[in-house]
Amino acid sequence: MAHVIVLFNLKDGVEVEAYEAWARERDLPTVNGLSSVNSFRVFSASGLLGGGDSPYSYIEVLDIADMDGLMQDISSPVMQSIAAEFQELADNPTFIVTDEVKG
Repeated sequence: MAHVIVLFNLKDGVEVEAYEAWARERDLPTVNGLSSVNSFRVFSASGLLGGGDSPYSYIEVLDIADMDGLMQDISSPVMQSIAAEFQELADNPTFIVTDEVKG
């Protein structure tokens, strides 16, 4: 199973409360409703282990059931709307596709 990790900060002028309300009301339910996604979670970074500020304010973790299906899902009008809204809130998000290294 693939995972997508998204690292980002909010754009200047975007209030934390506004972003988090949008994430709870629009982003999380919509993305978690996609058949290609097993789970989607959003985390607020509280700092670095050992001290210091995180370089990113937010981390999203998507557990992907079907990567080809995800590509189809994100081209839907609903997801295009969510993506456009996200781009208005997030400052240069980095999307990292990962595969777990198993022992």
